Order: sequence, then C-alpha cells, then structure tokens
Amino acid sequence: MSSKPKPKKKPAKKSTPTSKFAAKKWGIFIGLFLVVIVTVVWSSLFKTYPIDGKKQLLAIGQGDSYSGLIDRWSKESKIHFPIILKLYQKVMIHDSLKAGVYEIHQGMSVRQVLELVSNAENAQMNRVLVIEGTTFKQLIEQLKQNPMVTKEVSNLPQAEMLQALNIPYSHPEGLFAPDTYFFNKGESDKKILTDLYRRQMKNLDQAWEKRAPNLPYKDKYEALIMASIVEKETSLDNELEQVSGVFVRRLQKGMRLQTDPTVIYGMGDHYQGNITRQDLRTPTAYNTYTMSGLPPTPIALPSKKAIEAAMHPDNADNIYFVATGNGGHKFSATLEQHNRAVKEYLNVLKSKQE
Repeated sequence: MSSKPKPKKKPAKKSTPTSKFAAKKWGIFIGLFLVVIVTVVWSSLFKTYPIDGKKQLLAIGQGDSYSGLIDRWSKESKIHFPIILKLYQKVMIHDSLKAGVYEIHQGMSVRQVLELVSNAENAQMNRVLVIEGTTFKQLIEQLKQNPMVTKEVSNLPQAEMLQALNIPYSHPEGLFAPDTYFFNKGESDKKILTDLYRRQMKNLDQAWEKRAPNLPYKDKYEALIMASIVEKETSLDNELEQVSGVFVRRLQKGMRLQTDPTVIYGMGDHYQGNITRQDLRTPTAYNTYTMSGLPPTPIALPSKKAIEAAMHPDNADNIYFVATGNGGHKFSATLEQHNRAVKEYLNVLKSKQE
C-alpha cells in the first residue's frame, strides 16, 4: 500500500515594508485624532469661565434654555466649540435651566457653571423680568408661577389685593413699572408689586411735572392711559412721540381714537388672535371705535419712555397712521394720504403672500 505524499505547507506571507508603514501611519493618525478630541473636550468643559474680578453674577431668565445660554456664551467669545457643551448637557445634565441670579467665582470651569445653573437652590437672587406692554394679568401669572416668590397677595381677589398693597386705584392695570428686577430668593409678591408700583408712580409724577402745555388730559392717570395705548401701538422708540401726537390731536379735535389694542383689551379672553369687523362694531368699555375719548383704565404696563411720549407728543399735523408692512408706520395728515398709505400696506401684504 503506497502512502500519499504530504502536502507542502504554504509559506507564510511576509509583511512588506509598505504595509508596515501604512499601519504605522494609521496608528499615528488615530492617536493624533484622539488627542485632538480629548483636547477639544477638555478645553470646552474644563476651560475657566471668564469673569471680571473675583466673582460675578449670571442672570438666567424664565424660559431661557441651555442651548440659548451656550449660544450666547459663544457669541460673547466666552467659550469655544459650543456643540461639545450642548452634547455634555444632553448626556450629563438632565435638569432644565433654572431661572435666577447665580454667583460665579473666579476659577470656576465652564462645566461647573453649567452644573451650577441646573439647580435653583444655587441661585443667589431671583430675576423678575416685566416686559413693557404686557398686562397686569400676565404679571400676576408670572409671579404665581415663580417658585422663588413667596405668595402673599397674588391669589387674592383684585380689590383685596389693591387694598393690601395700599394702592388708591380701583383697577391695577398700568400701575406697575416694566423693567428687569433682582430680588432675594423667597421675596414676597407683595414686596415686589409694591416696588414696581412705587417706581411707576415716580415715573408718572416726574413726567407729569415736566409735561408739555395744553394736553387733553384731566389728570396724570389719563396720561397713563394714553401711555399704555402708545406702548401697544408701536415697538419702535422713535415712533412713540409720533403715535402720541396722533392720539392727542384726535382727542383735541373730538375724533375717536379708533385703536385696535383697546378693542383687544376689551374683548378679554374672547380675543383669539384676530379682530373682525363685528368686533370693531361691538361696544365695550374699551372699544375706541364705538366710544369717544380715552378708555376707563390703561390697557397694559407702559414703559417710562411711553409715559414720556404721552406727556410730550410731537408737533406734526398727522391724525392717521398705518403699518407699512416692512416695520414701522406711515403717518398722514389727511384722509386722502392715509388711504394711499393703506393701499400701499395692502400691496406689501399681497406681494409677501405671492
């Protein structure tokens, strides 16, 4: 019986100098890549948060987000690689950003600051933002929802609240100054509202003392009513006196104000974002299309600038104005000019819809 010859083993492949060099090159590349990643992450998270002096306050408002805060830091050149911080926050910080004022100390890292503002217990003060043109109802709701405000009067009926605040008016609208305020944690709503009321009365008293002559107001409260209407009609500071001038001249001529914001205020909760012709024809205590003169109370919280404008209307002849459709308003002295401005506005709206 013959034996089969054993198969010869194939010689092992020898690595060539070229393959060794390629592997080494890839190893170096991966190593450098990891070094870059670690460096970027480290410089993003453990970079010292820049402050002036030994400590600095950082204000976080209601509704602010981590993403917005990180973007703000990036624009201010306080941080680099914002995407790294956003990823870290998503993975490692599961709490939301908490409104308040936080004290940042020299030497704290960006990561430590991110952790700091995730816990309201770390807040040193409470930031309360009152936006001009908002209503008293919105202000009260904001205070009710703020966990760092002690509730004393915000849940009381309106008449009892005004009495508790020692306010000699029957309606609270317009009596509180819009601005950004900082209060101690746990400050009472009574203290906050009292402070805002005193500031608004100071603004009103100072403007009333220096008011222009021959204004059609019986007293400073009527001027406050006008200021609230002016505030709601324009968001541009350079138009405040022009808008005030239109409404002052309308009062002087015995014309109706015919301003939409008063109609909206009078509709209350029935307002759903649009005004119909029927709404303009429906009488309310605030419908200046169906009534003459000023409404009975302010319709919003006017700023100091709006109060000043109500006391110092412009000296033009305009008694009409309409939006331009591109920001701002077109003011007119005659109905013919106004009708042309309205036509131009409608054409702008039409072109934007095409």
